[in-house]
Amino acid sequence: MSALVVIPARYGSTRFPGKPLAPIKGKPIIQHVYERAKRARLVEGVVVATDDKRILEAVISFGGNAVMTSKKHPSGTDRAAEAASKPGYGKYDIIVNVQGDEPLIRPSMVDAVIRLLNDGRASIGTLAVRTNNPREALDPNAVKVVFDKDGFALYFSRSPIPYDRN
Repeated sequence: MSALVVIPARYGSTRFPGKPLAPIKGKPIIQHVYERAKRARLVEGVVVATDDKRILEAVISFGGNAVMTSKKHPSGTDRAAEAASKPGYGKYDIIVNVQGDEPLIRPSMVDAVIRLLNDGRASIGTLAVRTNNPREALDPNAVKVVFDKDGFALYFSRSPIPYDRN
């Protein structure tokens, strides 16, 4: 089965505008993510899905692939789905959504998601890890996920789950 990594990256974050272009050791964050995703052994293609020409141009400047997506998407998952449906990207059996602000993602983690998706029950997935760290549960920078009994994501949130309204 062929696998494509889609890296959603938007410029207009409310918490850190322009984060994908922020430099780490002389390279933009998005370049670190892209290069690590490309090193995954089971990946056949990598593309950045963005709604901003500055990100598109940065990716092209380091030799990467990028596509423009709608600014109206409420989540990176929606952006990844649009990119995967564009001409040239529909040929892949598996889509792995790698967050554009994960410069330290390990290629082996991407391969692990691809191996899980090889069973054919789903064609798109994203990496999630279990934590027992109470600080992460409260941290809005750490996305939380609720799974069903079969391991399919039902809900993503930056707030604690369940959320204590009091």
